[in-house]
Amino acid sequence: MSEELTIKPIGYIRSGKALKFNARHQPDESQAETNILEILEGDIYQKALQDLVGFERIWLIWWFHRNKDWRPQVLPPRGPAQRRGLFATRSPHRPNPLGITPVQLIGIKKNKLILGPCDLVEGTPVFDIKPYIPSYDSFPDSKAGWIDEVDASLAAPPAFQVIFSKLAEAHMDWLRKEWQIDFKDRMLEILARDPSPHRTRRIRSRHGDLFDIGCGAWYAVFKVEDKLITILHLKPSFPLKFLTDPTRPEIPDRDAQMAFRLQWPEYVD
Repeated sequence: MSEELTIKPIGYIRSGKALKFNARHQPDESQAETNILEILEGDIYQKALQDLVGFERIWLIWWFHRNKDWRPQVLPPRGPAQRRGLFATRSPHRPNPLGITPVQLIGIKKNKLILGPCDLVEGTPVFDIKPYIPSYDSFPDSKAGWIDEVDASLAAPPAFQVIFSKLAEAHMDWLRKEWQIDFKDRMLEILARDPSPHRTRRIRSRHGDLFDIGCGAWYAVFKVEDKLITILHLKPSFPLKFLTDPTRPEIPDRDAQMAFRLQWPEYVD
């Protein structure tokens, strides 16, 4: 048997989420959100979608197309900074970077499947669709190993309070109003639980008593005093030499980062 197998996408996700930071680790159906699975054109795919109407949820089998390597032990984003065996996690970095996600099926319009919240970035290739069947696919009483312990700790109220300096508020407002960039809620969710340095959560210790957290194409610099976190200011995450390099066309928020540098040059690099 050949060691290589060939599979081809049947469609692509249109979520508008260009950054991994904006795609949650699991879909959150408490958040109103609409996404599109755009199936390839052709009568063969239209026939394959027949009878899918009526299912409230479907499984998507897809490819982590931005990931190129993997490790046998990984640092999950949830819980303490403890490495786990890859196959006991849902890390996106895998020997074969396949993903599986259950999503709400809101409707079907020709070759477009209207979906509810999903954890996939823009352009994710999808290989297959399977109907979600509750009597077969749901085992709510099953044990989940180390994840049960993490979930128990996350069920407690957030341990930290997060506030913003006037400068940080000005930075956040400017990004939201001028560039429609808003990562505030996701950042607060992470920091309020645990602001300690963590590679997967992109939290780093800076000089002195300062820290920063990576939020897509941005850093938020903060300090911690007892149980109080103060966001001091934001800054672009890409250096100027990258932003002005024409060979790097895919840098997210490039124009916004350049404009930030002009507006607040003392808070870059």
